[in-house]
Amino acid sequence: MSHRLLGTLAALFYIFLWASAYVPSKIGVLDSSPLWFLVVRFTVAGSLAVVLALTFGVQLPRTRRDWLAVVVLGILGNGLYLGCTYEALRHLASGLGAIVAATNPLVLALVAPWALREPLSFSKVVGLVLGFGGVLAIVAVRAGSAAAAPRDVAIAFAGVLASVAATIVFKRWCAGLDLRGVTGVQLLAAGVALLPFAVLTEGMPHAHWSWQLVVSFVYVVLVMSIGASLLWFWLLTHGEASRVSAYYFLTPVFGLAIAAVLLHEPVYLRDLGGLAAIALGITLVQRNGRTPAARGERPVPSEAA
Repeated sequence: MSHRLLGTLAALFYIFLWASAYVPSKIGVLDSSPLWFLVVRFTVAGSLAVVLALTFGVQLPRTRRDWLAVVVLGILGNGLYLGCTYEALRHLASGLGAIVAATNPLVLALVAPWALREPLSFSKVVGLVLGFGGVLAIVAVRAGSAAAAPRDVAIAFAGVLASVAATIVFKRWCAGLDLRGVTGVQLLAAGVALLPFAVLTEGMPHAHWSWQLVVSFVYVVLVMSIGASLLWFWLLTHGEASRVSAYYFLTPVFGLAIAAVLLHEPVYLRDLGGLAAIALGITLVQRNGRTPAARGERPVPSEAA
């Protein structure tokens, strides 16, 4: 039970961090070239993580297959996912963007049975539907009346598919590697992959320098790119991907709480109903989902999953 409690608290903390990244990310998008912001973010964070790993004698990927897997992980999970997300949010309302992002657990649950050999039980299906319904209840009322261009929705959903693919790559080929080494290398790979797109679409980088932009950059580098990435990889190592990803449904809930506390935005009755649906949904998804850590076992390498 202590292992399960630790995993649950870690997942909740990760989602809180993910929700808290909206404000600094929005500042980065508005006050600088978005893709260049990501390139510099990934390069700085990756360099720091690699230097720290080498300083403490952490084992970096050794074989050609390991290097290839980690590079692909970075391109999919950071380069394509956040690149598509930032590009879509240039025009897509944040509420609609949140709804698209909330399809991540649904898509992963559909592919997990054959990609990761994770069973798709009836309770998991019901839980995922309830969780997504709760997200709709919370976000739809705030999405506004602005029309969503199919192109922007497609770009945002492409980012979701890239994130799902990154999760599969990690579980199958990277779970047995040292997470501290994986984090730095995959971030550097994402920065290199995004560089030509930043040059072609945005030209020379520009920024409206302010203390808010500097603080936002430091936050997303240290807390999100390094800290949150390590935590996410740890969660995937110690639990089924489809069960861990279900916590993504809580992202708008934490965003709502942050907005209520800091911006005094109102909370509606529908929000409480949505929260109840999300909580019940996650409970159903986690049912009978004791992880190897919860059973006192070592995590099984993803190839054997």
